[in-house]
Order: sequence, then structure tokens, then C-alpha cells
Amino acid sequence: MEKEVDSLEEKIKAVSKKFLEKSHGREVIVVSHFDTDGITSAAIMTKCLQRLDRKFSVRIVKSLEKSFIDSLPKDKIILFLDLSSGSLNHIENAGLKEVFIIDHHELVQGVSEGIEIVNPQLHKKEKISSSGLTYLFCKEIDPESKKSAKLAVLGMIGDLLEKEIDKLNNGILEDGEIKKKRGLLIYPSTRPINRALEYCSNPYIPGVTGNPLGVLELLREAGIENSRGQYKSLMEISEEEMKRLVTAIMLRNPKAAEQIIGDIFLIKFFNKVEDARELSAMVNACSRLGQNGVALRFCMEVPGARKEAEEIHIKYKQHIISGLDFISKAEKIIGKNFVIINTKDQIKDTIVGTLASILSNSSVYEKGTIIITMAYYDDKIKVSARVCGRDNDISNSRNVRSILNGVIKEIGGEVGGHEFAAGCILTKDKEKKFIEALKKALEIELVKI
Repeated sequence: MEKEVDSLEEKIKAVSKKFLEKSHGREVIVVSHFDTDGITSAAIMTKCLQRLDRKFSVRIVKSLEKSFIDSLPKDKIILFLDLSSGSLNHIENAGLKEVFIIDHHELVQGVSEGIEIVNPQLHKKEKISSSGLTYLFCKEIDPESKKSAKLAVLGMIGDLLEKEIDKLNNGILEDGEIKKKRGLLIYPSTRPINRALEYCSNPYIPGVTGNPLGVLELLREAGIENSRGQYKSLMEISEEEMKRLVTAIMLRNPKAAEQIIGDIFLIKFFNKVEDARELSAMVNACSRLGQNGVALRFCMEVPGARKEAEEIHIKYKQHIISGLDFISKAEKIIGKNFVIINTKDQIKDTIVGTLASILSNSSVYEKGTIIITMAYYDDKIKVSARVCGRDNDISNSRNVRSILNGVIKEIGGEVGGHEFAAGCILTKDKEKKFIEALKKALEIELVKI
């Protein structure tokens, strides 16, 4: 693995300088991940390359598979954003001549000569999103990229790193002129509170999430009334109303205390001040439902993209609610400190990861429990793994990226992600073998609930 010979900031400066030199007069193929962090990274880079008048194209992908890497043109500059740290062997074997990587995921192979990589895993494992890295990278080669700081914030929130704000991330917040306010972390904080609660999945509120009548009952308990049939937004309710609402929510989900209060980031987007979590969720919804183009146009603030994104977001939230309902009734494989939920073809592969995240932040399972969801797509299976609580000080938690990597090494497939949130892809014909190997790795037993 590449030696840590400089700081992350110095590495960004060095690699960005090489990219600026080598991309002059050459075509750049930008390959980015399809989640919020990847889409915002692509949008930041797109704006930068447009201003530099570089010839380029953008490809948004769900995962980076060997066949895709092999298909990339050998004579062009390939720039990977928010992925590829787990595919360095495939990149090396593909014979790509000029490769640049901006990513924050774990590396499982050494970095070969000829691959220029910016990854905090090689520099004290600093907590920063790929969009944050891409922003800092672009700002080095084009000062005008400072205007894209708000997109880096959306990516940061999309990767749940807003609680990990250090020097680098704080600088990005300052560049983006982001307003920060302490409050209840249910979004959108700028819309009527009853609507926000109905579709609130993080935290998941039993009897309220997805239940309009349950929402009204909760608001009555909290003593929050509507005016002419319209409820105020979270930003508008009084401090006393906020306290009562928090108490009512905690009675339904006692574990919500750790995640219910925090910083709300307000961003000016489409000439309107918005809750950054809502904007981030809209980008995510578009990509999860196969509308990467809409997600990218939305980030670029292209007229008309806002309405498209809002409509897609509504459909996505409905998918989430129905998915949670299906999972609550589904058969599960349960063992000590973990659960596997194989949804097969009942839930979209692009959504099972989100559902795993929601469950990992709910009161359903104990902190430290490993949640693994599975779903079919084409002739493959998408697997997502999360650790409940996501606290880095969980003494008995295990590295899900490492667990999946061990199993996939045995049966074949692709792995990516982090210590507390990871995923993999395998072919359907290996489904039974995968589950058995995973059960063996986690020492579990089958229980129907």
C-alpha cells in the first residue's frame, strides 16, 4: 500500500496539479457512484471541467464491476469519483494508461504505479466525503469552484458525515456560506411538520412513520395545533412546542435521543433557502429510482429539474414506506448480534441499502447489531450491510466491509464500502452458497419471525 508521505491537503494539491497538466488537450471520462455523494462529486467536477473547457463525459454507475472497467477506453484519462478503492486490481489488469481516483472508501489492495489517488484512508483516515475531496481538488485547479461548496455539503450529509465536522469539512461549510442551526433532525424543517413526520424514516418512529393518523395523534399529544388546516414547520414552532414534540417522539422510540437533536444546515438552492438534508435526500431519491440524469441536473440547478426531482422524491418515499412494511413481516435469518433479510425480488436493489440504514438507526435492534439486506437485480444480488448505532466506539462491533470481503473472496463477487456500512454484488447462482458462508462467518442460526 502507498506510504503516507504527506498530508491529505498536500496530496490533493499534488494530484490536482498532475491532473491539470495531463488533462490538457485530452478527453476525460468521469466515472462516479450513483448515490448523493457520488452525484454531487460528479456535479462539482462537471462544473469545474466546463469552466476549464476540457473535453469530457460523465458516467454514473451503481457499482464498479470488472466488466465495466475492462470496457473503459485505454487511451483516455479515467477519473473515478466516490468509488474504485476496492477495485484497484481490476483497474491495474484492465491496462488503463491514465487513472485518477478521488474516493474515501477502504482500500483492500496496494496502489499500483501510474494510479494517482486521493483517499483519506492513506492519510490518518480523516472523515471527509468524496464530494468534499472533489471540491477541494477542484478548488485547487479552478478557484471558481468555490461556488460548488454547497454541493460538497449535500454529499457530506448524504454520507452521514455532518457529525464528523473537522478542519477540512468546517472550511467547506464556510466556503458555501452555509447557515447552521440547532434543532430537531426531522426534515424538511422548512415544510409543514405533519408531512415531515409522516415520511420520517431517520429516526424511524413506530406508529408514526408512514401513518398519517399516527402523525396527528403524536401532534395532539405534543399539544401542537394547526391553523386553518395548516401546520407550522419545524423552523417555526416555539421552543416549548419543540420540547413537547421531542418527548412525544422519544416515548415511541426511546433510542431516538442520540439522533433526534443536531445541526440543521440551510443552503440557498434554486434561489430559495432549503434544508440541506431534504436536498440531499432528493438527489438520492432520483439516483435510487434510476434517474441519474435528473439528479445531476438538479445539482447543477438546471431550470425544470427541481419539479422533476420533487415528483421522484415523493415516489421514493412511498417505496421506502412499503419496503419497511414488507421487511417487518418478512422471514429473517437471525443470530447473535446480527440479522439477514433476503427480500429477493420484492424490493428494488437500489433501496435495500437505504432500508438497512433506516433499520440500523431504529429502535428495533440493539446497538452493534449487524443488519444485512439482499435484493435481486437482473442475474445478480445486491447485498447491503450496516452496523446499528454507527458509533466508532462500539467495542463488540465488527467491520462489515471485512466480513463481506472474506465471504466474497471465497465465492466471487465485488465488495465496497466502509467499516460500518458496506455492500457487495454476486450472481444469483451463488445465493445459497453466499448465505451459508455468511452464516458461518457470523455464527448464526435460522429463526422465523
